[in-house]
Amino acid sequence: MDSRYEIQRRAGGGSANASPALGAQSRRRKMPPRPADYKLQIIIIGSRGVGKTSLMERFTDDTFCEACKSTVGVDFKIKTVELRGKKIRLQIWDTAGQERFNSITSAYYRGAKGIVLVYDITKQETFDDLPKWMKMIDKYASEEAELLLVGNKLDCETDRIITRQTAERFTSRISGLRFCEASAKDNFNVEECFLKLVDDILAK
Repeated sequence: MDSRYEIQRRAGGGSANASPALGAQSRRRKMPPRPADYKLQIIIIGSRGVGKTSLMERFTDDTFCEACKSTVGVDFKIKTVELRGKKIRLQIWDTAGQERFNSITSAYYRGAKGIVLVYDITKQETFDDLPKWMKMIDKYASEEAELLLVGNKLDCETDRIITRQTAERFTSRISGLRFCEASAKDNFNVEECFLKLVDDILAK
């Protein structure tokens, strides 16, 4: 018999004489992915229009919507990352900024391991609202939750009103609050901010 035919016949999946080693490899390829080592809930809060949804979608899907509709109640996305040799499944909740939704969104603070508080560097009122959001955190969130303040819309630098130094002074008065600036539109520093928050959670 032609030896070339014999090799082809053995490699065929339907052959009764298929190699056991090849069958084992096939089974291994079909095994489900390794489960996550950690499952973490992160919520994003802040006033209406600061770009909470844009930050979430940039981080999870690497997309940007120029005219996103305001979130009604809550929305969420899932993203899996690897840090410190561990596989982490993130459930990221995007909350509405309007006060009428506070009674709905407050429930999501309790299970959050990380909280991202966002303001718009071009809108003074969104920065002035930060103490109000900190009160919500103090009232509803776990004391163990890691906190991150994000000044969004760095792509609008020419329209900036809130200086970095002003935000850093605010941050320095609150224990455990980290600070960064980002642009969801330009995809600047978004992933770095989220991964730093996750790393801080894992470090506890």
